[in-house]
Amino acid sequence: MSLPRRLLARLRRPTPPAPDPGPPRWEGDLPASPWDRSAPGEGCWCRICGWTGPAFEGTEHVESLTCPQCGSIARDRFLFHCFVATTSRPASRLRVLETSPRLDERYRAAMGTWFDYLSSDFDERAHKGAIRVDLQDIDLPDRSLDVVLTPHVLEHVPDTDRALAELHRVLAPGGTVFLQVPLLQSRTAPPTEPEFHGDDTPVFWRFGWDLTDRLRAHGFEVSTLVPESLATAAGGSWPPPHSPEFDVDDIVAAAPAHELEVVADDDASHGQGFRPGYMFVTWRARRRT
Repeated sequence: MSLPRRLLARLRRPTPPAPDPGPPRWEGDLPASPWDRSAPGEGCWCRICGWTGPAFEGTEHVESLTCPQCGSIARDRFLFHCFVATTSRPASRLRVLETSPRLDERYRAAMGTWFDYLSSDFDERAHKGAIRVDLQDIDLPDRSLDVVLTPHVLEHVPDTDRALAELHRVLAPGGTVFLQVPLLQSRTAPPTEPEFHGDDTPVFWRFGWDLTDRLRAHGFEVSTLVPESLATAAGGSWPPPHSPEFDVDDIVAAAPAHELEVVADDDASHGQGFRPGYMFVTWRARRRT
């Protein structure tokens, strides 16, 4: 498998210091690492950019509650929180690939100060990346990444097993993929009719809790990361109202309580906008060897 020399070199050594970007892109200075951030005592806060305030913008939904400073929506912050909250502060810069990041150059510049960071996309219709990556055939060397962040991408990939095998291949031993997909029902199935997301990308799969078994079959150690409210309700019910695109009764009743790992208690969920809790699930899949 070939790879342009400049990208291969970037994967194998720390990224050199970026040129002076001028004034800070976000209010205040960025911390030395995202592990340096701490939540304020009250109000809402964005773990990505450090904004604090009385409330996020929009409604309580995984695709809303927008940060007024960096533009992150609730699911952006949940994925980032899952990554930082469950990853020990490393001794050296992590090699991080993010597939189809939704946020703009301010976010990517920040990630580049903290990590040896690459962004990617496949069709480049709604997102732009430093490289183009097909998850079914990732043009990167074996064991070349420490972390992969993949938000709301796997549902658009026809061959799930090929994609999971490729993710396992490119991770170094001990490396982790943080896999976020819309969990709209309890069992994986194709859409019953043609389905497209906002950037006109076709949906091939509507994933369920059984994604855990698929990941394990590819050699991953798996944790299913959720807010406290979802773990508490697992196996029971969720009081109305329910967002109509989610089969909430099915999701909550079938939630495998013994396999769920709480990554945000109720206070953290309120402060970062992880509401309602049934909309927030991220799989943490670690390569053992």
